[in-house]
Amino acid sequence: MKKIICTLPVVLLLLSARAQQKQGKVIYERTTQMEMHMQGLADDVVQSLPRSHKDKLEVLFGNDQSLRRGVEEDMPEEFTEREGGMQVHMVVAGGNDVTYSNLATGQVVEEREFGTKNYIIMDSIQHLNWKLTGATSTILNYPCQQAVTQRIGKRANTTMENGKLETKEVPDTANIVVWFTPAIPVPAGPEYQGQLPGLILGIDINNGRMVYTATELSDKTDLEAIKAPSKGKKVTMAEFAKERDKIMSGMQRSNGARPMGTIRIAQ
Repeated sequence: MKKIICTLPVVLLLLSARAQQKQGKVIYERTTQMEMHMQGLADDVVQSLPRSHKDKLEVLFGNDQSLRRGVEEDMPEEFTEREGGMQVHMVVAGGNDVTYSNLATGQVVEEREFGTKNYIIMDSIQHLNWKLTGATSTILNYPCQQAVTQRIGKRANTTMENGKLETKEVPDTANIVVWFTPAIPVPAGPEYQGQLPGLILGIDINNGRMVYTATELSDKTDLEAIKAPSKGKKVTMAEFAKERDKIMSGMQRSNGARPMGTIRIAQ
């Protein structure tokens, strides 16, 4: 009996500490289905190209802030294959991007790399209309709840037709399923941070088009690294889109009329 009386408070303290975790680091594996717009490639070449891409990223969180960045050894940004004079480019969109979020104020600062330039984009958390489904699961031994929403917007789509590279905005409706754990009451995650009452450990966008799965979770983190990026040209999202289109047009001019297939791993 004495042993039980002495041990029980320790157990309760350990459970309380886990439930109140406010800082840490999560490693996610991201699986992205590729969007392919090919012209002029032989069927066997098209069939040999990969249909999905896996990479890793990490989210650091603490002090009501979070930072998302890629895990460097798993971030191949571009792959080029030549086939009978044709260039096939594989581009990983956002492979080197960094996203800082102030979870208290709702401020978001992104560092995006495009071409040879870095851009700093300041924005705010865009809240979606989430619905709790009542479904539960366990991820990394943490109890999770399911939340779903739909995001209606636009995305950039790049195609190659008749030797002309063209980027334009197309409608994009995303059905989103998220698993979050209230056991860690920090609204951080690889996406949709600041929107749910717990750490996000899993995301499925459009039935597998993009999937995030937490593979490691630690209560230790580098708090000094959680800060807004500052190296780059400060632009709005609209200004960044114009710069991106300008760079893409320059790429087209440099390639001339040579046939080229583009595989874009979109986000």
